[in-house]
Amino acid sequence: MVQSSNGMGIRRRAVLGTLAAGATASVSGCLRRARSVAGWDSMEQVSLRIKTLPADSDPYALHAARMITSWYQAAGIDAQVVPVSEEELLRQVLLGNDFEIFLARSPTREQDPDILYGLLHSRFADTRGWQNPFGFADLDVDEWLEEQRRATGERRQDIVGDLLESSSRSQPFTVLCSADEIRAARRENYRNWYGASLHSTYGYLALERVSETGSTDDGSESEEATLRIVGTDRRPTENLNPLSVEHRRSGVLTGLLYDPIGYATSDGMSPWLAESWSFSDGDGGPEATVRLRPDRTWHDGEPLTAEDVAFTFAMLSDTTLGSSDDGTEDDETEADTQVPSPRFYGRSELVDEVTVTSDTVAVIQFTDCSPRVATRAFTVPILPKHVWEERTDRVSISGIEISDATEALVTNNIEPVGSGPLRFVQNTPRDSLVLEPFEDHFLADDSDERGIAQIGAPQFDRLELQIVGSDNAAVGVVADADADVTATPVGADTVPQIGRASDLELVVNRSTSPYLLGYNTQIPPLTNPRFRHALARLVDRSFLVSDVFNGYANPAVTLLDGTEWVPEDLRWDGDDPTTPFLGTDGELDIARVREEFRNAGFQYEDGVLVRGT
Repeated sequence: MVQSSNGMGIRRRAVLGTLAAGATASVSGCLRRARSVAGWDSMEQVSLRIKTLPADSDPYALHAARMITSWYQAAGIDAQVVPVSEEELLRQVLLGNDFEIFLARSPTREQDPDILYGLLHSRFADTRGWQNPFGFADLDVDEWLEEQRRATGERRQDIVGDLLESSSRSQPFTVLCSADEIRAARRENYRNWYGASLHSTYGYLALERVSETGSTDDGSESEEATLRIVGTDRRPTENLNPLSVEHRRSGVLTGLLYDPIGYATSDGMSPWLAESWSFSDGDGGPEATVRLRPDRTWHDGEPLTAEDVAFTFAMLSDTTLGSSDDGTEDDETEADTQVPSPRFYGRSELVDEVTVTSDTVAVIQFTDCSPRVATRAFTVPILPKHVWEERTDRVSISGIEISDATEALVTNNIEPVGSGPLRFVQNTPRDSLVLEPFEDHFLADDSDERGIAQIGAPQFDRLELQIVGSDNAAVGVVADADADVTATPVGADTVPQIGRASDLELVVNRSTSPYLLGYNTQIPPLTNPRFRHALARLVDRSFLVSDVFNGYANPAVTLLDGTEWVPEDLRWDGDDPTTPFLGTDGELDIARVREEFRNAGFQYEDGVLVRGT
């Protein structure tokens, strides 16, 4: 790390000047030199395709993509929107690297800076999943990402600031806004809809049953209480594999089926499946002694032990469990044959080794990081060894093995066997899913108390998910008293419909999962950071929030917006501090646009932005 005079690392102002200096140099020479910087050699119009979700999968994405495309077209770019189903979009972007630009929600609700390690470190540029799907590579960014894992206090704050400033300039992705999560809920059966935070894993466990629902006037028990939820995402009814990238939007339902070691709260990491943990210095990084809650079982009655913890981290780091093609262990080929779980690899790779010392104690050796960062690994779902160890074979089609997939990654996992507070009962693909409380879960031991982040045993006897085709249909089901709440957030255009129904409560929560534009930085001209920076300046975030989101969103600059990690000069104050819109009120200033792209090494012919093959 280059040190400044005050020892606080590379100063952010120096970082902000890097691209500006580069842009000036790129146009100071001959045209051919400029073309080389831009990544092309012969004249050809710049062409870009934005892949995103159709309107029945997301209330905003398609509209936002079309508006952004109109700005691209006004800038002389041949731009089109390609709607793709959510499952197929995730498969193409995260597994196949088959995209130029995609528009979707951020994959994580975490707001710890270490989420950027998986998203941006170059070591993940050729991996699958949400580990650097952009193919981004920058040695300075790598250094900051590694340093923030080790640093603490003000030192980490300063490094994260440098990191955010740099990435906001190079724009491997463009953060657009954080959309409010809108739901319709009924009041007569359950309350605490606002306090429940239904976007979080255990939100449904914070709901409080209205007394009349659970008992009669004479104190006798009434009929079974069912929490009925309705949504538009059919995938949980078809696939309950927690490792599946393309089938998981939020992981709320699979999170209720599987327990992690710890649970992230606003106050930090709290024990969940673990009774406690303690950290000490280990070889190369911190070491945690994790003590599990005693006498835990899986949903099928098998005992849950520390062996399952060790197995889980081994499975997540390599779903083949280290076997070579012939089924034997081979140290020389292990790196080439590993197939990590793409959904959790950014967290599981923090773990170097797990040693089991008893049925309830596991010692976890971490890589070089701080204990605070290390605890992110505690949030992965613990898997039952006796179920998943049989899923290590490579997937084959017509007898031909697929090298980068195993049964663990493609199985539908129905019926699932977890240890979570809810257990699987039945499903009808594309139509419904039924879960029930797991009576042997540790939450049931203190069913009258809510001591873990205000979460207690479920106050319902059955959870039923119903699938419908649109947001308006989902709100209609709740309005007709056939469901208690819309499970998936609905679009802002349903707010009048909710407001007109006297029995409905409009529940609006701030989201920490912003929409973003992701760029494939390995494809010209997106390889050019100045070009990506210019693209970001074609987007009027304030106009998007007003026109597409009807005001139910907040413009954002980074994935950490709203946290103390964002330096003052990167905070939204009515305008984007690093990629301000090249125009006013949604209208581009074409002269400024053309100047911006020319400074990036491009040029115009008859109003068309040109590049080469």
